[in-house]
Amino acid sequence: MERELTVAVVGATGAVGREMLKTLAERAFPATKVKAFASERSAGTRVPFGEDGTELVVEELREDSFKGIDLALFSAGGATSTKFAPLAVHAGCVVVDNSAAWRMDPRCPLVVPEVNPDALDNHNGIIANPNCSTIQMVVVLKPIYDMAGIKRIVVSTYQAVSGTGQKGIRELEKQVSDIFNMRETSPSVYPCQIAFNILPQIDIFMDNDYTKEEMKMVNETVKILADPNVRVTATCARVPVFYCHAEAVNVETDKKLAAREARAILAQAPGVRVLDNPREGIYPLPLECSGEDPVFVGRIRDDESIDNGLNLWIVADNVRKGAALNAVQIAEELVRKNLVHVKNRDVFID
Repeated sequence: MERELTVAVVGATGAVGREMLKTLAERAFPATKVKAFASERSAGTRVPFGEDGTELVVEELREDSFKGIDLALFSAGGATSTKFAPLAVHAGCVVVDNSAAWRMDPRCPLVVPEVNPDALDNHNGIIANPNCSTIQMVVVLKPIYDMAGIKRIVVSTYQAVSGTGQKGIRELEKQVSDIFNMRETSPSVYPCQIAFNILPQIDIFMDNDYTKEEMKMVNETVKILADPNVRVTATCARVPVFYCHAEAVNVETDKKLAAREARAILAQAPGVRVLDNPREGIYPLPLECSGEDPVFVGRIRDDESIDNGLNLWIVADNVRKGAALNAVQIAEELVRKNLVHVKNRDVFID
């Protein structure tokens, strides 16, 4: 007899939380019961669950909310995760957290199921979901790393406003409407106008003049690949696109890997779809990749400026694979491995 599982989504009214619920239903996740939690102001509202019209009543997230819950998917921000994830683990609930709060904590595995599922084996109750831009990049780079090793990664991102949540989407919508209707527009979510513009800043600037988003890509990539010798540098920009992050990635491998070989390897890689026929105008586009599960890659070509270099163009739905789907895949892997249990309930309690 299969174990009965009660699953919760924390932050269920946000863009990613709603996508988590949608993904759980679409993939027929083996939950006996699914609960939706959010802040006090959202309590009592309803959120859709599945395509049959089923709705869940949102409950207020409280310190005692996790009694009887086996698995919780968090997407409610770092402050909420910092406070409530340890309480969930203390109650015997395994947490998959989508915020940045636990990603670099040595007690927490940072997992992309196509890349490092074995990192789940000795989890302590909190599993971190990587940053959306990191997820799509490592899904493509892991097969290359396995075949030829990786010395250095240079990535430039073109990130959609949905990465900022519903407020980012609303700001772009409003600014476009204001501009076309000859009204003044002013930014509130972003430091500058995002409509018809590109902002070379995502999150705050650090002491080294990189943004927090850029350093997330650097540090998370090294942790996921479990190789401190891989060097990463990133430039992250926000673009006026609603869904899907795009990335131009230059990778220097340890051993020579020709573009045609990389193309063949990636065509067989889990979670990857190759769209690469530039002469016919075939390459990944955010507009066409929105709502899709795979990570798409194209423009695969040799870097002619170095001996062992490749250039790649990578696109994925940042709300789907970059957040909700990856979290649900982690949950599926936990169930498959029979790891939906907490060994030490107090490991995160100070």
